[in-house]
Amino acid sequence: MRKQVLLIGLGLIGGSLALTIKKEHPDCEIVGYDVEMEAGKLALSLQVVDRITDNYLQEAGTSDLIILATPVQSAIAIIEELSSIALKENCLITDVGSTKATIVQKGEKLTQKGVYFIGGHPMAGSHKSGVTASNERLFENAFYIITPTKNTPTSKVIQLQNWLRGTKARFMELDPKDHDKFTGMISHLPHVIASALVQQTGEMGKEHPVVSQLAAGGFRDITRIASASPSMWRDILLQNKQILLDLLKDWEEGMKGIRQIIEKEDGEAIYAFFENAKKLRDELPVGEKGALMPFNDLYVDVPDHPGVISDVTGILAEEKISITNIRIIEAREDIMGVLRLSFRSKEDLLKAKEALENHMYETYDTP
Repeated sequence: MRKQVLLIGLGLIGGSLALTIKKEHPDCEIVGYDVEMEAGKLALSLQVVDRITDNYLQEAGTSDLIILATPVQSAIAIIEELSSIALKENCLITDVGSTKATIVQKGEKLTQKGVYFIGGHPMAGSHKSGVTASNERLFENAFYIITPTKNTPTSKVIQLQNWLRGTKARFMELDPKDHDKFTGMISHLPHVIASALVQQTGEMGKEHPVVSQLAAGGFRDITRIASASPSMWRDILLQNKQILLDLLKDWEEGMKGIRQIIEKEDGEAIYAFFENAKKLRDELPVGEKGALMPFNDLYVDVPDHPGVISDVTGILAEEKISITNIRIIEAREDIMGVLRLSFRSKEDLLKAKEALENHMYETYDTP
């Protein structure tokens, strides 16, 4: 009998998951739903899903796998609805949210009905959004966190991984609370800090407009994560409230310590602070996907000559390498100009680097 997958939420993550499932399990039927009807129509026309529905509860009862590819708050509300209807025996339900403790607790209601909810968090993303950006390679080599509980049979965890094996992701099992603590540190807190830095710079820029001009270079680059969806990050902070409060308290204590050594003009302690940070940062894995979306950026030194940009893009087009973003960095120490090219994957970046260097361009990427 043909298996049915119900996908609720037709954005980048949901659409990309659908493509991996269709490729690996071509005999299953994927039914899509989104609150935005236009997203559903796009998903159908792009063959991301096999058909769409305007009533996901009606489809849920006959589904073997239900994927909640929505913001966490919406996914929790959907779980409440699903707990009130008859679901197919041994149906698997999973989500893709960035926080796990609360939604896994809510999902336990479904487990009690002979249905199994297993929290999931694919740690992958893109500078693009929406179903039109769906990409079956999005999750390759990325960590895909699965958060089963003591009530989850091992066979069901394996079954979920079998459904998702087309992602070619690196599956990792974590306790839901550990997941929230770890991602709070290496993903949620950095987003808060980046957003705070941007706002502080904006306040200074009101009095001194030149600050905004100066921030167009490196500052804009290091705070790129502050451009993420406000609604998504509102939900994350509310769902991970206590962990974020504890982390922010530790951060404030750390900043207080740095302030003190600056006030004391303790050069030795200041040097040790930066030396330790450099050592720890240099020891981090290079070229691997983690909780924060990697930036596959290649910098290209270019002469001040008409047509240089079209020459660079033409070389890459000839090699069939797609650029997701291109930016001209006008001021750079000791060189006339730099192009920053962004790519979908590390593989595309390396191919571009080789192609451009073969045409005598000097390139470099920052680890």
